[in-house]
Amino acid sequence: MTESNDILPVETAGTEVTRFNALKHGVLSRYTVLPWENAGEYDVLMASLVAEHRPNGPTEEHLVEELAGILWRKRRLRLAEAAAHQHGLENATEPYRGTVKAALVHLDGGKQIERVVDAIRATPEETAEETRDLDEDEGMTKNAVTILDANKPKAYEQAVAALRADTREWWDDLLSRDPDELDEGQEPATPNADGLRQFIDRDLRPWYAQRRMELENRPLIRAQAFGQSLDPDKLSRLARYEVHLDRKLERTLAMLLRLQDLRREMDGS
Repeated sequence: MTESNDILPVETAGTEVTRFNALKHGVLSRYTVLPWENAGEYDVLMASLVAEHRPNGPTEEHLVEELAGILWRKRRLRLAEAAAHQHGLENATEPYRGTVKAALVHLDGGKQIERVVDAIRATPEETAEETRDLDEDEGMTKNAVTILDANKPKAYEQAVAALRADTREWWDDLLSRDPDELDEGQEPATPNADGLRQFIDRDLRPWYAQRRMELENRPLIRAQAFGQSLDPDKLSRLARYEVHLDRKLERTLAMLLRLQDLRREMDGS
């Protein structure tokens, strides 16, 4: 004959599976999981609560279902909070939002160059690499200025050749522009030493300064964007709902434990 302690775990497991199956198809469980949510994850939560509390009878089963519903809604609340931040962050990173300008207002910031979304996504390693790239570009431009200052024959051609390829493309683009496309008060670029020097002083140097400031202050830009993503009113409503769920969880759990204590007392009498 098989020992009773060998049979008991099998019977217990079977009982728990039966209870869980009953709860899976309970009135509350049927309407707790929304169509786009993962019913399998809810089943795991329910099974763990059944295993923990071992409900006996419809009242205890109902209270365990209540616990599962409360915990599931608290999980949903976390998703809602993350979604609220994500929505706010999307707004903060929209073009022309002024996030960079607001972050750097105390630094006398100029025209925004970098997209906010690029600034907040950049890793420290990427920022260091971009800083080295800026140093290289600015260094080549300084060499071009040195050539222009020497005022030797063919200084203009040599200075243009000293520019980095993408900077040279910017200069070529300015030279090819139709005068009708220029902004009001802007003079056409001229392919000579004076014109190149004006391009360097008017366009390149301010660009380098602004770009360097943005790279150095990416943490400020990131903090500004995440700060703007915060919607205190929405989060306050979510917090009040969470307090409501916490109180409901506490009451439901207290009722379940009290009911089980009473049942054990009656079974022992």
